[in-house]
Amino acid sequence: MFTHLHVHSEYSLLDGAARINELVKRATELEMPALAITDHGAMYGVVDFYKACRQAGIKPIIGCEIYMALGKRTERVLGKEDRNNHLVLLAETAEGYRNLVQIVSQAYIDGFYYKPRADKELLQANSKGLIALSACLAGEIPECLLQDNFERARASALEFKEIFGKHNFFLELQDHGLSAQRKVNAGLWKIHEETGIPLVATNDVHYTKKDNAFIQDVLLCIQMGKTLSDTSRMSFESQEYYLKSQEEMNLIFGEHPEVLHISGEIADRCNVDFTFGRHYLPVYEVPEGYGLDEYLHKLCWEAFPKLYPQARDTERQRLAYELEVITQTGFAGYFLIVADFCRFARENGVAVGPGRGSAAASMVAYLLGITSVEPLRHNLLFERFLNPERISMPDIDIDFDPEGREKVIKYVTEKYGQDKVCQIITFGTMGAKAVLRDVGRVLDIPLSKVDRVAKAVPFELGMTLERALAISSDLQKLVQEEDIKNLYEIAKSLEGMPRHASTHAAGVVIAREPLTNYLPLQKTTEGFLMAQFPMKTVEEIGLLKMDFLGLRNLTIITKTLEKIKLVRGLELDIDNLPLDDKATYDLLAEGNSTGVFQLE
Repeated sequence: MFTHLHVHSEYSLLDGAARINELVKRATELEMPALAITDHGAMYGVVDFYKACRQAGIKPIIGCEIYMALGKRTERVLGKEDRNNHLVLLAETAEGYRNLVQIVSQAYIDGFYYKPRADKELLQANSKGLIALSACLAGEIPECLLQDNFERARASALEFKEIFGKHNFFLELQDHGLSAQRKVNAGLWKIHEETGIPLVATNDVHYTKKDNAFIQDVLLCIQMGKTLSDTSRMSFESQEYYLKSQEEMNLIFGEHPEVLHISGEIADRCNVDFTFGRHYLPVYEVPEGYGLDEYLHKLCWEAFPKLYPQARDTERQRLAYELEVITQTGFAGYFLIVADFCRFARENGVAVGPGRGSAAASMVAYLLGITSVEPLRHNLLFERFLNPERISMPDIDIDFDPEGREKVIKYVTEKYGQDKVCQIITFGTMGAKAVLRDVGRVLDIPLSKVDRVAKAVPFELGMTLERALAISSDLQKLVQEEDIKNLYEIAKSLEGMPRHASTHAAGVVIAREPLTNYLPLQKTTEGFLMAQFPMKTVEEIGLLKMDFLGLRNLTIITKTLEKIKLVRGLELDIDNLPLDDKATYDLLAEGNSTGVFQLE
């Protein structure tokens, strides 16, 4: 049975035009028992892919088509090291998955130069549990064969065999109707005959169905800033890069059915599972003689008489109840971690917000200095924050003065280890208006005309092209024109796809073990580590995610208090200002305010 082992999804950014759900749906229609994901250089979509496959009853194969430096990955020589080769890696085991994560991460962390690049030294150190395929025409071996350097191609094949083991390296046959591939395939057969290295057939999938080829071509143009009419631009030379059926692959490789069968054998060997529903909290060091729960209780009861000098039974019962729930749910360490970096911030002159969201309902958070809102006074319900009937990781979002936010993140990084703290990726997607403008440029439609179409899409959160067409009479009139109808249909096919990766504005991960034990990493433009999984996925695999929000209004408040002290000689406590001051309410009622956070 043939299995697709070389597949690019939408997370091969601006190159793969196959959405994960469409790939899985098509594989189901074709009655394929397994399917791989091998995006270029990164593992952004592997968890979403895994879940979609499992839900559809298809076995997911986790992989990546990595970039290989021509020499050392740390070398950066313009004209040489800005080039690279490709290599497909598939995780056979849990150890193989961890090694794949390590390779992909290091390719970004110390091998990035135009692309994230691995080298053979990195492969050698992390080869266990991996199956490697020689890749497309951009692979090292195919490139040697295209240059008529058979001996170098043969030597390279033997080198990869040595790195991965004789049963774990395969020469990859592809046939998309290109003369270059026929030449390479002949060379691969010869290497196979001389060395015994096995062959496997693949199709370099970049879109789901054959009629999606044009959409992928448009996507490439968006990536390169080109138009379809530009004859010098890069494009695929055929329309065969889709998820083909068993029958279609038989027509191509029918004379050698064993190379198709081997793909199924490889799929059978690959068994990687993700675990959801567990939590991997970092280790918070407590004083000797204490456990996490005991230390949390100690801190809270010590702070209690200071903040509740005339405490009633109501307050005592509330604290006892909250501590009991936190103990039952096992989240004492979470509160201690947050309290620790909030304490550091305040002690180092970084303003901390009074409390955001449901966390303000926690008396424990109030006593630990995480929030400055007394919950009983404001009738706040603790169960909105942490419900013993529906246990999930607490979510405390902390506002910091943006001018000190990096100082707090640096403290956390130094405390828990640079290899255990990172920021989180987010993806900019092609929204309704933006994708119309992108596609309009590719199609060479006059800018003024595209602008009219984009402006016909109503401003509304979550607006889609389909909804825009349903409610906008201007757009309905415009799509009567043939070129605009074409623009609309192409844009709709690309709408929502990830366009670029960037850093989440607030999310920070703190892990118990080195992050590469859990997820792949890359670097932000500022040089910080960043998870290749988005925030939701980070939480799904059980890692602790914190929101370190930079709030400009805290800067304004801090500087205002400094000026009041300088000019008036008054030291005001922002947490103890009267909330019923009539003059303040009169000022607000008259509209004599500008830029007051959450009031305007």
